[in-house]
Amino acid sequence: MEANGATCRIPLQDQSLAFSRRPLSFLLKPRAPTTMTLKASHSDFQLDLSLSPRVNAVKPSKTVAISDLATALVQAGVPVIRLAAGEPDFDTPAPIAEAGINAIREGYTRYTPNAGTMELRQAICTKLKEENGITYTPDQVVVSNGAKQSLAQAVLAVCSPGDEVIIPAPFWVSYPEMARLADATPVILPTSISDNFLLDPKLLESKITEKSRLLILCSPSNPTGSVYPKELLEEIARIVAKNPRLLVISDEIYEHIIYAPATHTSFASLPGMWNRTLTVNGFSKAFAMTGWRLGYIAGPKHFVAACGKIQSQFTSGASSIAQKAAVAALGLGYAGGEPVSTMVKAFRERRDFLVKSFREIDGVKISEPQGAFYLFLDFSFYYGREAEGFGKIEDSETLCRYLLDVGQVALVPGSAFGDDTCVRISYAESLTTLQAAVERIKKALAPLSSAALV
Repeated sequence: MEANGATCRIPLQDQSLAFSRRPLSFLLKPRAPTTMTLKASHSDFQLDLSLSPRVNAVKPSKTVAISDLATALVQAGVPVIRLAAGEPDFDTPAPIAEAGINAIREGYTRYTPNAGTMELRQAICTKLKEENGITYTPDQVVVSNGAKQSLAQAVLAVCSPGDEVIIPAPFWVSYPEMARLADATPVILPTSISDNFLLDPKLLESKITEKSRLLILCSPSNPTGSVYPKELLEEIARIVAKNPRLLVISDEIYEHIIYAPATHTSFASLPGMWNRTLTVNGFSKAFAMTGWRLGYIAGPKHFVAACGKIQSQFTSGASSIAQKAAVAALGLGYAGGEPVSTMVKAFRERRDFLVKSFREIDGVKISEPQGAFYLFLDFSFYYGREAEGFGKIEDSETLCRYLLDVGQVALVPGSAFGDDTCVRISYAESLTTLQAAVERIKKALAPLSSAALV
């Protein structure tokens, strides 16, 4: 790649991030020796550097790796547009930030109870009852350092070695890896762009076995933006009810980022599902609080207490300052009040622009997202084509590599989410930035449209 007419040399210690014509899988592949010979004053000996089989089974997060790579390129002077990370570009609303600042000024900087402050857990219970129609008491809620920690602890708490975790694809990159960390087996159920990436209940029913322990649902979805209608969730609930061992994790972190006429339904609110469901939510997305690191899980006390036990040995309670800010966030009004609705309005405008723009590009297939801030686009039309000076576009990874090299736009390959036909675009950036990104992508794809298949 060239920047300002000159070849770009990236001054990174990790040269695996330097430009290469190799696919992203090479850039993101962990490489480590298993032994190291050390020189001692009197003798040589070898140090065993092997890792736990659990860790070796886990893949690194491609979204994190690509975001880090794009950041490194920008720092090296390459004008990359970064559309890989799922992070709102808005500032945390002022009342929330002020609550955090006041917490510091007032000396609220000590440990809190492991499960979270009573003030925050009571506020969460009120929110869940009023907005989601599900009733909990504070001892059925655990506040964690982000919804990701809540999810991981839930999987560890309920899964035994050999259990199966059912995950519809496309999926958030961490779900299968969390299952593997728990010595469970991820069972991936494909969905189709023609069905808006929604799980087919008949397929689900056919894949449930005596080993099935968890079904993970995410609505609105990362990476597709799909929203499960209540009627479909009710069909899924009827299937779940037939299987005594099967529990459901309902990841609802994007619930407030939703576009009418779509509406959000909490799985635990469905008949018979309260006892089966672990509801995970947080403050990162809707309240633009990614760096505050705060999420929570709510569910039957037996399961939630197990999550709290794990947390007590892993991290203990979440930040006292972030918890004060979260109380303020829940005090903004129903569904986050005006600050959140303003952000959602901007996300919708960006979505509409991108959907219209990509529908004008040859070969791109679209499922219009109903929530979150992602487009998951089928670019497989371009696979098998030869890009002059680059090589063959073989899959989503090489396409993303091509768009990074030629278009200077960082996207995430669909293979990271279990669907190699697609690429994820995050529109958590300004409309001006998205307009520039679309022009770059169109320009980079134009020569491929007429390129020969090889």
